[in-house]
This record gives sequence, structure tokens and C-alpha cells, in this order.
Amino acid sequence: MDSTAIPPLNPGKPWVGHLHGSPGYRRVLAALACAGVATFAQLYSLQGILPLISRDLNVTAAQTSLSISAATVGLAVAVLPWSFVADRWGRVRTMGLAVILATILGLLVPLSPTFEALLILRVLEGAALGGIPALAIVYLTEEVSPRNAAAAAGAYVAGTTLGGLFGRLLAGPVADVAGWRMGTLTVSLCAAAAAAAFLVLAPKPLGFVPSRAEGFGAVLGKLLPQLRNAKLMALYAQAFLLMGAFVSVYNYLGFRLEAPPYLFPASAVALLFLAYLAGTVSSKAVASLASRWGRRTVLLVCTGTMVAGLAMTLGSPVALILVGLVLFTAGFFGAHSIASGWTGALATTGRAQAASLYNLSYYAGSSVVGWSSGLVFQQFGWSAMAGVLTVLAVLAAVAAVILLPGRPVMTSRERSS
Repeated sequence: MDSTAIPPLNPGKPWVGHLHGSPGYRRVLAALACAGVATFAQLYSLQGILPLISRDLNVTAAQTSLSISAATVGLAVAVLPWSFVADRWGRVRTMGLAVILATILGLLVPLSPTFEALLILRVLEGAALGGIPALAIVYLTEEVSPRNAAAAAGAYVAGTTLGGLFGRLLAGPVADVAGWRMGTLTVSLCAAAAAAAFLVLAPKPLGFVPSRAEGFGAVLGKLLPQLRNAKLMALYAQAFLLMGAFVSVYNYLGFRLEAPPYLFPASAVALLFLAYLAGTVSSKAVASLASRWGRRTVLLVCTGTMVAGLAMTLGSPVALILVGLVLFTAGFFGAHSIASGWTGALATTGRAQAASLYNLSYYAGSSVVGWSSGLVFQQFGWSAMAGVLTVLAVLAAVAAVILLPGRPVMTSRERSS
């Protein structure tokens, strides 16, 4: 056990968290990075090969996108139950259980005999995966020093982009050669290794205080304050609307580019996800920008960047589409990093439930908008879908302007650091 995992000599002294650069801090981030790979590589591994699944199982583009929406529906439904389990059982133990269950189910997905069986397995896989994003930021805020929590949250979000990128980049080329089933199996095997690494690396939690068994009334008591908080509701709106727009672009851009005049193969479509690297950079950069200009300002700039990038994808040249995709991706992950971190700062009680409601909104947007926008794409084309997604981004910006404060809201822990 490293020195940072030893409880303080004075039992009455509160745990102040792992400091930046300490072995415990590095282990927390490394463990969450592995959990992010295991989670997001599996969750979105099918996204880059949707055209292959569509042809193999003889379903439409919108129907095929249900394989993504099914997993995110399962995740959205499960995040709150996972948060209550973790309140009593511990964050690390709960995340460990979640990642193990998800990996087992992920290994079964390639064996799906029918499209309906695939959807059922994806719902269950998503429900298992819900234990990671529901708890990761809460785990960070409990185990990392408040002065380093924002940077650690940005690093975690950056790590999740790499996990999602890894799954998509790996599945595409393998699927081009050996079919979509082998592509997803390869990703699931790598996720199993990442899950094992998480279990080994996660340090003993020192900031967690277990909750007593609670009845339904007490559970509602933790949820209602979050739902009555207009600022938190504005952040949940950001999650639903912006994530819905983001997933829609990545769900259907492959269908656009595999058709004439582009005729991209699956391996080339997978390379589109290299744009995620822009999100890796932006999600870490926004923390320092927010401290200078305020969270709301940076959130609005990121949303505007999304809209600008989306507008560029309306052009025909591939280079213009790709530059637009990079801008769109950078804007989204910057906005997500700000909104997710702000949720923890605004929640004075029931922090795990506040984070879970954010994640519920986030993945509900992925499920609902990610599927329904496909109906627009099939019927009216890319330009019409982009117009609808722009409206969603504008609605998110309006909610932010009206309901969120113009300067960062800091917790008492942050102020005392």
C-alpha cells in the first residue's frame, strides 16, 4: 500500500484528498482511465460499424442506431440505482462489480443470433456500464484534494474520450476484414483487460462514508432537491440536448460517407473517430479557461463551436467535413467537461444522486435524440438533420443564459483550499 493510502494519524481529522502528483492521485486517475476504456470502448464500439450491421442483419439506418440507443437507455435507467448501491457498498467495490458484469455481457454481444437478441444484450450491457459514469466523478471528489478536483475531472473526461476512440478505431478495421462480430469481440477482450487493471490500480477509498439503509422516502428526499434546483436542471438540459446532437452526428455520418460520391469503407469510417482527440484536448483545457472567464462563458463558447463545426459538415468537400467534425467534437467535450464538473459544485447534498441525474440526462439524450434524428436523416437527408441538431444546441445555450450564473459557483471545500 502506498503512503497516500494510509489514513491520517489523527482519526478526527477529515480526509483532505490525494494531492496532485502523489502516488494515490496517479493511481486514482490511472484506475479511472482503465474503467473509462472498459466502459466507453464497449458502449460505442458498434458506432463505427453500423453500416456493416445494417447490411448483415437487414435493418435500416435508424433501426441499426438502436444498438447504440439500447445500451445508453440501459445505462440511463441504471445510473440512479447504482448510485444508491454505492452509497452503502462503496464507490470502488460498486464500480468493480459494474465493470465485471459489463465485460461479461460485452463478450456475449458478438454471439447475438438476431437483431432483437443484440438489442436485449446491449440494454443489459448498458445497465451494467451505468455503474461507472454514475460514480466516477463522485469518487474523484471524495478521494482527490478539492484544489485538484477540477483538473482531475477534466483528465477523467479526457480519458473517456480515448476509451471511446479506442473501441471505435479497433472495431472498424477488424470488422472490415473479419466482420462486425469479430470486431466487437476484439474490443470486448481488450475491455476485459482494462477492467482487470482497474481492479488492481484503484486505491483503497479514504473519503467514502457509507450511508445507512434507507427507505423509499429517504431516497426521494435525496432526489427532489436536485430536481427543484433550476441551475442543476439547466445542466441536465445541457447533457440531454448536447449529447443527443453529438451522438447523432457520429451515428449517421458514416452512412453519409459510405454512400456515393464518397464510398468510404468501414476502416475509413472508423478513422473519423480520430476527431475525438480534439475532445481529449478541449476537455482538459476548459478548466483553466473557466477559472479565468467563468464557467457559463466557456460553456456558451463551446456550444457555439459545436454549431460552427456542424455548419461546416454541410459542405461537400471531405476536408471541410472533417474540419467541421473536429470543431464540433472539441466543442462538445469542452461543454461536457464544464457541465459535469459544475454539477458536483452546485450539489450541496446528494452529490452522487446529482451526478447520476446528470448522467441519466446525458444518456437519455444519446438514446432519444440519437435514434429519432435518424428518422430525419433517412427521410430528409443530412442538411435537415443538422438543422434540427442546431436548434437543440441553441435551446441548450438559452437554458444556460437564463438559468446559470455568470461566474463560477465554488463549493465551501473549493473556497477553503
